[in-house]
Amino acid sequence: MSRKIVRVATAPMQVYDLEGPVQPEMAWQPISFRRDSGCGSYIMRMQPGAVTIAHDHPGYEEFVILEGELIDSDGAVFRAGDLVSFEPGTRHSSRTETGCLLAVFEWRP
Repeated sequence: MSRKIVRVATAPMQVYDLEGPVQPEMAWQPISFRRDSGCGSYIMRMQPGAVTIAHDHPGYEEFVILEGELIDSDGAVFRAGDLVSFEPGTRHSSRTETGCLLAVFEWRP
């Protein structure tokens, strides 16, 4: 059996740079995510006031809010326990006033 266990509360985080430039107000821990395919899962923490760079999704982006609150560019508010799924071709950005922790899954059909 092969498995990876990530203790979310204590996992070492890296500076987030998936949308291009480094965004120091955000951090992530890749779990199965591969940059070459743009697919896999990761944990992402956004500090209060963080804003993602507007980006397009070539595949599905799905995430579960584990802590805090996230506000999408259309004004939708996502809270702890919400699972959100964006279809391929979606363009959006998100921000948080409270800070938040997400489990993110990116995949392509």
